[in-house]
Amino acid sequence: MRPETDKKLSAVRKALGALREALSDCKLCPWCCGVDRSAGERGKCGLPAGPVVSGYEPHFGEEACLVGEGGSGAVFFTGCNLFCVFCQTWEISREGRGREVTVEELAKIFLELKAQGCENLNLITPTPQIPVILEALERALFEGFDLPVIYNTGGYERVEVLKALSGVVDIYLPDFKVWNPEVAERFLGAKDYPEVARKAIKEMHRQVGNLQLDERGKARSGLLVRHLVLPEGLSGTAEVMRFLVQEISPYITVNLMGHYHPEGEAYRHPPLDRPLFEREWQKAIEEAQKAGIFNFDRTHWPLLPLILLDNSNER
Repeated sequence: MRPETDKKLSAVRKALGALREALSDCKLCPWCCGVDRSAGERGKCGLPAGPVVSGYEPHFGEEACLVGEGGSGAVFFTGCNLFCVFCQTWEISREGRGREVTVEELAKIFLELKAQGCENLNLITPTPQIPVILEALERALFEGFDLPVIYNTGGYERVEVLKALSGVVDIYLPDFKVWNPEVAERFLGAKDYPEVARKAIKEMHRQVGNLQLDERGKARSGLLVRHLVLPEGLSGTAEVMRFLVQEISPYITVNLMGHYHPEGEAYRHPPLDRPLFEREWQKAIEEAQKAGIFNFDRTHWPLLPLILLDNSNER
């Protein structure tokens, strides 16, 4: 076993020691439901104790620095601890599409993604299932798994759980969705989201630092923050960008995403019932630049003015 793999295995075992029993009194996320998921009880996330997977694949739709030639090894875990009315993966996160697998099957999925030539292991919405993910990762490491691990999250995380993952996660990929607590309560179902996300992102950066690329331009470690621009400035882009520069790092890498479109229940919640206007996207770019963001990942930047709606009557 290579020294890097041995180090990762030690970190995984340490994390398991801290989190293995968490399912019996579940406090894996900020809801702190306290239910016994190991006995079949279900909390806010609605998930059982075992891993539930919607699908897995070499994913070529992620940030370019994560994709490479082989794609990002995405594992789409069913469920979420947020309740965004505009969720872009509604069927997986809100409707529960997926199937329960064993820890052994999950470890084989990790190994299969490596065998297919993926650049990394991309754990998508892993938070409610992290103890069983760690068990699967431990098994996979014994069998030669050595890809960088991405923790792909909506940003609603407990700092205590993140601290336990130190040394396990190579790349943190959180969203910072909205700044305003009232907006968070209305559209995410969690009024404390902005405060929680700020603390979580600080801890992520403490662990892994700024995004680091190899000689091929592919991410090997660090923090990359996603921010989806919402209609009528609901995401609070200016405030989020200032926080990232002033309290995280002036060299932080941000994926400012302009591809918002209505999904899920967004049609019931104007102005989320429409895509962005071009002027809203341009304003978000200006706000980010004014805040001091200069490390942009442009993978999800739209082709203007072809994609975004524009309303010439709006000023």
